[in-house]
Amino acid sequence: MATLPPAVTATGTVARPEPPALRRVRRRRRPSGEPPPLPRHLNASGKWWLAASGAVILAWIAVAVTGSVSVFDTADTRVLQAIAQVRSAPLTRVALIAGALATPIGVYVLWVANFIVLILFRRWRHLFVWVGVSLVVVGFGSTMLQVLQRPRPYEVELIGRWAGYSMPSLPITVLTAFLVCTLYSLVPAGPYRTTGKWVICVLLAVTALSRLYLAQDHPSDIVAGAVLGVAVPLAAFRWLTPNDVFPVTYRRGRTAHLDVTGIRGEAIIRALQDQLGLLATSVKPFNLAGSGGSTPLRICVKSDEGDGDTYVFGKLYAATHVRSDRWYKLGRTLLYGRLEDEQPFHSVRRLVQYEDYVLHLMNDGGLPVSRPLGIVEITPEREYLLVTEFIAGSQEIGEAEVDEAIIDQGLSVVRRMWEIGLAHRDIKPANLLVRDGRLVVIDTAFAEVRPSPWRQAVDLANMMLVLALRTDPDRVYQRARRQFSDEEIAEAFAATRGLTMPTQLRRMLRQQGRDLHAHFLALLPYRLPPVRIQLWSWRRVVLTIATFFGALLGVLIAISVLGQPL
Repeated sequence: MATLPPAVTATGTVARPEPPALRRVRRRRRPSGEPPPLPRHLNASGKWWLAASGAVILAWIAVAVTGSVSVFDTADTRVLQAIAQVRSAPLTRVALIAGALATPIGVYVLWVANFIVLILFRRWRHLFVWVGVSLVVVGFGSTMLQVLQRPRPYEVELIGRWAGYSMPSLPITVLTAFLVCTLYSLVPAGPYRTTGKWVICVLLAVTALSRLYLAQDHPSDIVAGAVLGVAVPLAAFRWLTPNDVFPVTYRRGRTAHLDVTGIRGEAIIRALQDQLGLLATSVKPFNLAGSGGSTPLRICVKSDEGDGDTYVFGKLYAATHVRSDRWYKLGRTLLYGRLEDEQPFHSVRRLVQYEDYVLHLMNDGGLPVSRPLGIVEITPEREYLLVTEFIAGSQEIGEAEVDEAIIDQGLSVVRRMWEIGLAHRDIKPANLLVRDGRLVVIDTAFAEVRPSPWRQAVDLANMMLVLALRTDPDRVYQRARRQFSDEEIAEAFAATRGLTMPTQLRRMLRQQGRDLHAHFLALLPYRLPPVRIQLWSWRRVVLTIATFFGALLGVLIAISVLGQPL
């Protein structure tokens, strides 16, 4: 085997330009009890609604224990009798139309319409909170109906549709909850949401008056149902999808890309100064198209060289990224099995710690990666920022000129990772940058320490395919034989097929219309049998069965709960 090119030598030394010096200030430790830069919070209105719902629940408990609702019955009956005095045929027709939103058809149409819209806009977190709120509100309301067993209004003719007991008013409870869910999952915060709140108030007032006119509910039933219908979704959306973390926007982009303007942007700047001593002046998204599992940022910071500014690179991770990674690994296990022993991360803190550790490992091993600068905590166990050197003046390898020196460097990266026991696992054009004739590897989030031989072989094949996109397979293959044997190259392409290539690499191969994989196979003096991807095990079988029955059980429970008569 020939001597390694100077990009990555046998000793692991790499000649890289030094990054510009960053101006540092004294770091500040957050005192005990002080909130983090981006804390969770529940506004005063949310606390008031929770207090009101607590009062309603206490009243229900008192009624359930004493078995007496005479005070409520007397007051409710007086109100309904007064309303019944103004009944007329035209008003009755108007009341029947005004109460259409609280009918089963109206509620189901509203639920399905929102379900479809949230899926179309891929607002998955809001969708899951919506479904959870629906199950909680309908389930709790139905339970209280059976516990309290309050009859429908008496001494007043009931001229509207009704079913079951009346406390709380299940149609009002469900309608209120669905309208509030619609507001917080589809309407952006600000003037539009404020207007939406008044619209909901008008709709609920009209619906409530209709049901009182028709004597379908007692006034106290409607008040209790409305309080429950507002408090639960309000608390859930403000706690699980706070607007400063998960804003409702209609800009294009992936759901993994978080909004870094407003409160979050200010929190990042403050946290950088307190925790890393960096004086940031701006935080902006960077190259979002090449990242699907985090929010990449270009952060302008004060430089120590004169009065100028320089840049550092940041990757913003949130708990949603960990959950997405967990679902991705579960889906891949069900579809293909596990080709190596990889475990999902259980917290966003662990994910960031692992990537920072791998960056240090690669940097110490002489690999051309961006230098790690530290981890910044935005919100404990929810959001963290990994800060590294910014590779200024670089461009993706898919847009750069690739000569033999770049080919040698790319192949040397794979050889060096083999030597120190690493696999990148995401070799694609967006993760390979070229600056001043030198190759730099970025995005080590999926890297693996002591990987399987299969995973290392896949890295080699993907690297050769990426390099061949800008040159030709013959040149890449000839340069690869200087560092790898024919057997190693044959194993790489036996282990690599469409499913093992990153999505961006597969897309660029299709756009070029060249079957580079087949071309490399034709160049090999011999071929190895393809490595099987579909691997079955008892774990995969049990997990598949459990997932199927779990999903089926969830659907049945949802149908049962949401199918309660209104």
